[in-house]
Amino acid sequence: MQPGREHVTIAVSGARGGNTVDFRALAKQGVTLVGLTKSFSDGVVTFQQDLAQNVAAGDENYLSLLDAADAYVTRNGIDLPEEPEARFMLPDPDCITRPILELDLAEAGITSIIWATGYAVDYNWLQVDAFDDKGKPRHQRGVSSEPGVYFVGLPWLSRRGSSFIWGVWHDAKHVAGHIATQRQYLEYRAPSQR
Repeated sequence: MQPGREHVTIAVSGARGGNTVDFRALAKQGVTLVGLTKSFSDGVVTFQQDLAQNVAAGDENYLSLLDAADAYVTRNGIDLPEEPEARFMLPDPDCITRPILELDLAEAGITSIIWATGYAVDYNWLQVDAFDDKGKPRHQRGVSSEPGVYFVGLPWLSRRGSSFIWGVWHDAKHVAGHIATQRQYLEYRAPSQR
């Protein structure tokens, strides 16, 4: 195994009994995929031209996992039906073959951003007092020490599955509930203020 790859995992979802997350299928459903964010300035975000390589690396990892599973089944004489559809790949969508490298958020009508950083983190861009002396987020189950800043997707935020698509919902639900409660506090007016 190559160094740095031993903790790579496939993207899965618990939806409909469990499914592999297929980025090409997401694009076919209308999701626009982009490369790693390079910069943001004056309302314009620029992306690196690495989307195709990232998807190809994900394919390689996914197929190597299937190969390992098939080898285990063969080695142990386990009687399982073959699943050729597991290796089927949709064609690359336009957003992969002709990637978006720059996007004006206002022109695109984008008013909210959910920042999904993946497994390598760099918080230098987030200029708030929400980090310890080692640069790690200070939080309680995703609720930051900085008002209005929240974290989800961190390893072991509250459980093993916190950093996985199929497990992050527990933490997202908790954070969403906290935000809703905070909004209720802000909307509350004491009887003397009415």
